[in-house]
Amino acid sequence: MYVERYGSGPDAYFALHGWSGDHRTFEPLAAYLPSNVSLYSADLPGYGKSPAPRSWELSIIAEEISAAINSIEAHGVTLVGNCSGANLSLFAAQRLGTRIRRFVLIDPFAYMPWYFKLFLAKSFGRYAYLTTFANPLGRRLTNLSLKGHRTAKSDLTNSFARVNHEVTYNYLSLLGEVDDIAQFSGLNMPIDIAYGAHTFGAVKKSVALWQSIWPQARAWQLEGAGHLPIEEATAQLCEIVFKDEEGERKSEVGRRKDERAAMQDA
Repeated sequence: MYVERYGSGPDAYFALHGWSGDHRTFEPLAAYLPSNVSLYSADLPGYGKSPAPRSWELSIIAEEISAAINSIEAHGVTLVGNCSGANLSLFAAQRLGTRIRRFVLIDPFAYMPWYFKLFLAKSFGRYAYLTTFANPLGRRLTNLSLKGHRTAKSDLTNSFARVNHEVTYNYLSLLGEVDDIAQFSGLNMPIDIAYGAHTFGAVKKSVALWQSIWPQARAWQLEGAGHLPIEEATAQLCEIVFKDEEGERKSEVGRRKDERAAMQDA
């Protein structure tokens, strides 16, 4: 797996992008990194600069993610998963045990909503997927219809213009196999769940489901954000992602946020 490193601090954060992303998904966070942090942003197998997995199986992909995390020279790693990247991270976290010191999930679904299941229907699912995401007009119309779940400047479907659609469809099929989140209830590290105030209703319902299996999980609503908090609420998100183990937010991130706001007002 290809991994891009941002920062040079001793505290390791390993990040996995969502369904249509790549390692560049986490670029907005780079400007907010505390000095003690190194952020390792990966291309999932088949995306960006990473070759496809040797087999399209969840166990194989979890194995590749685990190997990439284990290649990082750090005492412990904070695992950060965005959307479906959070779901895939779960399988790696199970394998790695205490190697994962903390887990951050960004706008994660705990179940597959009906509108994604339609794309997996045997008779018309693949055609519906291609019409929606592989076609420029389909992407434009879909993004327009989802304006309530994004900011005016963000685009929920633009990233599909540069993906390999065979890869994204294979991942959708794999995620369709995850039907019971109770299998992840044994994860007992500190967990934070960040979600946009205007995200999909299924994500908001999912927060309660995640907390039902992880009593230690803390949920954070990001004001003004939809389903793309990394680009829509970067400063807010960084305060959550890069907080210390006791739950205090790192003051350096807060200072940078205030400095940026002051520059904009000047």
